[in-house]
Amino acid sequence: MDGNTFSRRTFLYSAACLGMLGTQSRIVRAELQLGPSARISTVSDGYLSLPPEMIFGSMPKEELEQLLNRNRVDATKYEPECNVALYRDGKNTVLFDVGAGPDFMPTSGKLMETVETIGLSPEDVSHVIFTHAHPDHIWGILDDFDDLLFPNATHHFGRKEWDYWWNPSTVDSIGEDRAAFAVGAKRRMAEIEDQVAFFDDGQEILPGIAARASFGHTPGHMAFEIRSGSESVMIVGDALGNPHVAFERPDWHSGTDQDPQAAAATRSLLLDQISREQMKIIGFHLPNGGIGRVEKTGSAYKFIGEPT
Repeated sequence: MDGNTFSRRTFLYSAACLGMLGTQSRIVRAELQLGPSARISTVSDGYLSLPPEMIFGSMPKEELEQLLNRNRVDATKYEPECNVALYRDGKNTVLFDVGAGPDFMPTSGKLMETVETIGLSPEDVSHVIFTHAHPDHIWGILDDFDDLLFPNATHHFGRKEWDYWWNPSTVDSIGEDRAAFAVGAKRRMAEIEDQVAFFDDGQEILPGIAARASFGHTPGHMAFEIRSGSESVMIVGDALGNPHVAFERPDWHSGTDQDPQAAAATRSLLLDQISREQMKIIGFHLPNGGIGRVEKTGSAYKFIGEPT
């Protein structure tokens, strides 16, 4: 990193901190210890503001209304958190996804000031592992000046997900409303092309961190199993995108999924495994930092958030 890059980042960080004084308790949202040496935190990239019909539009209206009322959900707005998982084991410093960066939504793209406020330099990040390439997960690899935000990191991508977004035909086949996603993903992937390591389903990416296919939200979406002895946690990305409908009715189709039928099958498989094995769960858009566990109640499931 050259001196100009450093000075630009220092300026951006200092400006951001002026608006963040007194808010540090909101920055590290949740944390858990995994085994004797590994620690996983979630840090905030802000939140999204989406029209509710984008998610709920194809769901049965009466049943949906009852479910949302039962969970005390305001159906007039949809503002999910964006929780980036940070894994540290004394050797590796790993981010799972990188947030939205400055070009997606004004309510998101807060990761750079977040990690520096907790004393972590972008240069300290040794690995970035992506669940998928939607804007709120990958656009944050570039800062406000289009410099690579984590210059020393190896960027790990599922081979199927990379191939989908890298394919020049994707921008024409993904649909007009998502064409900008394809253009934005390809531009950022080009910036990390020389720093990418590919992985496939079931592969151990780093010691104790294995890829788990969770296709549907995007064609190559990945979850990740992190294990230390008898303890385990599943990072689910957007495979479980909210704490109510996705758990109680995993079979319902969400408008944010590129292949709704495959995504519904993925949700059921993940929920069954997580509840059966009593794994902890980390969800990018789950509330209060996104860390919790899953309980099965009859044919449905329930997200139980960890105290923060």
